[in-house]
Amino acid sequence: MARRAEITRDTNETKIRMTLNLDGTGQAEIHTGIGFFDHMLHGFARHGLFDLQVSVEGDLEVDTHHTIEDTGIVLGKAIREAVGDKKGIVRYGSKILPMDEALILCALDLCGRPYLVYDLTLDREKVGDLETEMIREFFYAVSYGAEMNLHLKQLSGINNHHIIEAAFKAFAKSLDEATRYDERITDVLSTKGSL
Repeated sequence: MARRAEITRDTNETKIRMTLNLDGTGQAEIHTGIGFFDHMLHGFARHGLFDLQVSVEGDLEVDTHHTIEDTGIVLGKAIREAVGDKKGIVRYGSKILPMDEALILCALDLCGRPYLVYDLTLDREKVGDLETEMIREFFYAVSYGAEMNLHLKQLSGINNHHIIEAAFKAFAKSLDEATRYDERITDVLSTKGSL
């Protein structure tokens, strides 16, 4: 059975429709109105082998904040719903991913307790049409929507595009690992008996 979620979020600031299939092949159709953000979400889908459809109508005449943050909230909720009861999954995932001079570490735990540790150094105001300060806001929103513990750490890198793209890809690979099944895990991987 495919692990899928369809989430809709309608507010005065954004209208978002998202479909996520954790057991996909990396197919994506992304329309947020923010070119570089679309590129990052395409990379997330492709490298995590998730099928992802995202349609966002946001108040971009204000700025990109609501569109990016709300997309993060919805993606987090989609991950949480698609994962389901977490029985049999590995739960933890990590990746150290290079992109040219940039090297990014991502580690996550689908533990049901949201927490973000973010250690990326971005020294430009924008990459394309995306404000770099919004990268942290996006991952914060995802971590809370998904109820995951998420760490992103920059080990090296000077090019902001490379740092951000490596972070999205490392997150994708870590999530793919954490959501995989292990036949040795018959319930949830927790001494508490629930996640």
